[in-house]
Amino acid sequence: MTDRLLPLVEPGPELTPAQVSRYSRHLLVPGMGIEAQRRLLNARVAVVGAGGLGSPILAYLAAAGTGHLTIIDDDVIDTTNLQRQVVHRTDAVGQRKVDSAAGYVRGLNPDVSVTVHHTRITPENAQALLAGHDLVLDGADNFPTRYAVSDACAALGLPVVWAAVLRFDAQISAFVPGLEGSVSLRDLFPVPPRPEDVPSCSEAGVLGALVGQVGSIMAGEAVKLICGFGEPLVGRVLLVDALSQRTREVPLRPVGAVVAPPAHEQVRELVPLVEVSAEEVRDELAGTDGPGGPGGPGGPAPVLLDVREPAEHALGTVPGALTVPVGEVLTWEELVGQLPDGPVVVYCKTGPRARRAAAHLVKVGHPDVRVMTGGILAWIERVDPTLPTY
Repeated sequence: MTDRLLPLVEPGPELTPAQVSRYSRHLLVPGMGIEAQRRLLNARVAVVGAGGLGSPILAYLAAAGTGHLTIIDDDVIDTTNLQRQVVHRTDAVGQRKVDSAAGYVRGLNPDVSVTVHHTRITPENAQALLAGHDLVLDGADNFPTRYAVSDACAALGLPVVWAAVLRFDAQISAFVPGLEGSVSLRDLFPVPPRPEDVPSCSEAGVLGALVGQVGSIMAGEAVKLICGFGEPLVGRVLLVDALSQRTREVPLRPVGAVVAPPAHEQVRELVPLVEVSAEEVRDELAGTDGPGGPGGPGGPAPVLLDVREPAEHALGTVPGALTVPVGEVLTWEELVGQLPDGPVVVYCKTGPRARRAAAHLVKVGHPDVRVMTGGILAWIERVDPTLPTY
């Protein structure tokens, strides 16, 4: 990259004596100084997601004196968030994340004003939510939101700092329109992956400290872009492996226009699947479902197949279930020796992996496969609340 990095934001008013004291450690950093701090205090930054990545982003941008932060998130705080989403407190469980995060920011730095939007970003509302900002940081946890943010920012000419984290691995980049070598999310992932092919943190887990590390890098990228110094992560993706604590870079180049395939090629082969509720599974296992049902009088009880990962199995299963991760099920080319005879009910945490495994079982010839709607979480909620939720 040969372009000189120009600041995104003009300097704001002169610093007060209190601000000189508060931000003195920034003022001493080569490349920062008083003018850069004035730029930060004059910046308007949108942060998408107030969760794992949003927490360190908001904490460090607020501490740095970013003048205005807009927080966009449609979720509420759950106990399982607290392992990594460090701006939220135990007594805030059940509250909207945007409100909890805004309270944290206001308590950390009175120089920072905050706007919140308790909503999910979609292609329909993204431009309206993001317009008027100098920079966007994408800490979303799903591809539809990421694409909506990327497309809106490309249309608005807004820079985006982006990252994704799962288990021990992370990817980080910056998309800056007009800067040499810059690309967009669609150059990194031209075609959105299917939801069932991309496990979420709630399914695969994530190292809590890693999101802190990555969110801090994102905040650092934001400061450099706002103030106009250093070399941003443009045209390259930083890969972080927390398990070995190694990093590497891969270059990223524009792929050109992505042409959508003809409509008839966009339709995937669909396998019709029968769904069954957690209560119905319970009754079938007890032999109390209605006459003619698979587990009713004269009918065999179903074989339960839990296709979650081993770490999830350790948290609890439906009694008697076989535990085979979905990846292993998808390698089966025939059923001989894999499952006992009889009807099969497949479940995972909420449903996507179970549907994928069930479709494969049908494809390789199983005559009676169903999916337990809502997965183990539905079983815990409506059948056995003694099992831990996650």
